[in-house]
Amino acid sequence: MPFPGGLWWLLCCRQGFTLLRRDYGEADREADGEAEEEEASFELRAQGDQGSLEVSLSQPTRSSSGSERSLLVAEEMRSLIVEKGPGPVEDDPDALVKGWLQREVRGGVKTPWIRPRKYWFVLTPDSLDYYSSNEKGARRLGSLVLTSLCSVLWPDKQTYKETGYWSVTVFGRKHCYRLYTEHLNEAVHWVCAVQKVIDSKVPVQTPTQLLMRDIEEHCGSPEVLEQIYRCNPILRYTSSPLYAPLLPFPYGSLDQSAPSPRSYTTLRDEAVKLFNSLQQLESERDPVPLMQGVLQTCLDLPPLVDEIYCQLVKQTTEPPAPGGQGDLHYWQLLTCMSCTFLPSPPVLRFLRFHLDRTESRFPASEMAKYACFIREALGKTKGRECVPSLEEILVLMRRQEMICTVHCPGAPACSVAISSHTTAEEVARELVSRLGLSQSPNLFALYEQSRRREQPVGSATLLADVLTRFENLAGEEREQDPPCRLCFKHYGFLDTDNVPRDSLEFALLFEQAHEMVLRGYVPTSEETLQTLAALRLQSLNSDFSTHAPFPRLEELFPPHVLHARLPAPRRRPPTKCRGARLRAGLLAGGLWGQALAKQRAERDQRLRGRLREEGASTMAAIVEKWKLLQGMGRPEAMAAYVALVREWPGFGSTLFDVDLRTSPVGAGPQRLWLGIGAKAVSLYKPGEPEPLDSFCYGRISSFGASDSSTFRLSVEDRDMLFETSQVDEIAQLLNTYLTSAGTRQPPRPQEPATSPPASDPTALPQGLCPAAGPWQHRPSVGSFHS
Repeated sequence: MPFPGGLWWLLCCRQGFTLLRRDYGEADREADGEAEEEEASFELRAQGDQGSLEVSLSQPTRSSSGSERSLLVAEEMRSLIVEKGPGPVEDDPDALVKGWLQREVRGGVKTPWIRPRKYWFVLTPDSLDYYSSNEKGARRLGSLVLTSLCSVLWPDKQTYKETGYWSVTVFGRKHCYRLYTEHLNEAVHWVCAVQKVIDSKVPVQTPTQLLMRDIEEHCGSPEVLEQIYRCNPILRYTSSPLYAPLLPFPYGSLDQSAPSPRSYTTLRDEAVKLFNSLQQLESERDPVPLMQGVLQTCLDLPPLVDEIYCQLVKQTTEPPAPGGQGDLHYWQLLTCMSCTFLPSPPVLRFLRFHLDRTESRFPASEMAKYACFIREALGKTKGRECVPSLEEILVLMRRQEMICTVHCPGAPACSVAISSHTTAEEVARELVSRLGLSQSPNLFALYEQSRRREQPVGSATLLADVLTRFENLAGEEREQDPPCRLCFKHYGFLDTDNVPRDSLEFALLFEQAHEMVLRGYVPTSEETLQTLAALRLQSLNSDFSTHAPFPRLEELFPPHVLHARLPAPRRRPPTKCRGARLRAGLLAGGLWGQALAKQRAERDQRLRGRLREEGASTMAAIVEKWKLLQGMGRPEAMAAYVALVREWPGFGSTLFDVDLRTSPVGAGPQRLWLGIGAKAVSLYKPGEPEPLDSFCYGRISSFGASDSSTFRLSVEDRDMLFETSQVDEIAQLLNTYLTSAGTRQPPRPQEPATSPPASDPTALPQGLCPAAGPWQHRPSVGSFHS
């Protein structure tokens, strides 16, 4: 049914008034809303008899004793700037920068029919104001008070591409000005001027910061301290929500630099959200996931660490039920925080005062025990890469240590008690002593081991972070994948000839030599590989027996050898004709595509059958060789295995897959093995037993990382560049061998320059690899030590 003419007239008039309001009337509404900007204050709104608590950004007046900061100062609040009336804006002596700018541009791709509105903007030492025009007596439409908490964003190229304007964004407490101009130099000029005004402002201090300073000044006067706590509810527990953070945060600042799947808003909003999460802890039956979420937020947004410490101190000060379940949950989270993050010095002093006050008021209580534990933890915490795992949080809630299991190839697993501050070097030192390896000249280290990778753990790495990574990987890997674990193995081979055969170190050497064989890093004949597999069976099960357990073939024999026997798939030449490619694409999507998929499935099934046949024949040959080893003991089998592997000249070297960049233009990189040994660095062609070239350490002038994936090695007047994902590991191992050579030999007249520089040789512990930073690059499977 069509509308009557009167209704159409009414709708058109209403639309017309809407457009007029956009152009003329909206400024009045903005001016009324932005008048509140001049009353910037931090608020803590509480329910009940406390009423509204407001504190001005200007510092409250101190009493003569300095012991009291009352929060009920609403009647003393005053504007940060003097109210400005209409006047000759062109002749304003306080104006720093002035000019025409466009605000809230609505042009561009989405709404090109709406024209942007221009205003006359004036920047003064106190505010950013805009007027209806630049004429004398023009009405001020809005004002943004500038304090040290304001922030300004630089022009964005993406906005320029979308709208054709350069943007200048200024964040205030309650409002945000998005200004636009057609000229980049003008936008940069405004940004620099606004930032200069912000930098000139005195840093804003919140009531919490001022009270923290008062508490520090009067820590020796119990009467004054009690008066401070009694007169300032912001220091005590509250059941009401928090509407503003306890510490100052820049307006509109976003901290998204840390890669995280979680999305965050401004720091001020996140601080308020975290306080709501803390209040949920009181009634949570299982607070561990919520605690881990709070810790993860602090790890992603480091500026919030001090804020959470202050919130926890507030909620553990004079709670309604001291020692109750809710109160202990706060203390348990504070314990986890103290083992993960270190606060800034002012907050740290305030926290230690709170711990001392709690111990003196509630001696021999659970809160006092937590306070003592937290004080000790703060003296050891240096920062974490990961938040505590769920298991670690449960252990910290009980103030206990974790039990870490370290697997030793060829030996039983070892259980080591660790804390949140235990490093890999400390555990490796304990295992070296426990396993009787203190007199060994070789170096040992801990390794992270999973199905996909194996990498050494840096000496300074916290094992608690490693366990957290294992917990995260457990949720990502498939069920059939073996769990991640820690292993104790050789790191550097300085002397493999004089290892006693009946020692535990020889068993470790045997296991790592077997891993080297399985990964294809022993270039030898297939007959020798079958003999090695038979010796492996003899060392595991002794003499042949039909009832002996048989490992899988891939645990005895290199799988790549079997795959090399299969015929290579035939590749059809690419179709050059465009019409032929189109017909092939159409056929692939119809019945012909189904036939091709069926053919591929049949071919894969034939290849799997051929692989099973090759595996069965290889296993039969291995068993026949195993029967010939009748009567050989386990130590003799292990010694014979190591002797066969030692025939390869590269035995004892750590191998890395690298791509050597060649100088001819158009030539691709050459795939090589880079062997790092105790005496030399060698280059091998994969599968070849003899090295292409070898360089003793006396010929190496320097080495280091050109970038994150390029390793540079300078040998006399020759520079070589290797593309690899293991740059850090190669440099660290080279540095280790150079340092170890310095401890065993007198220094040469001209020491080769290395990068990174070698550490002090006298600081190296016996039998341990030197301190290393966290490994940043994922190593490829197949190095000798992996």
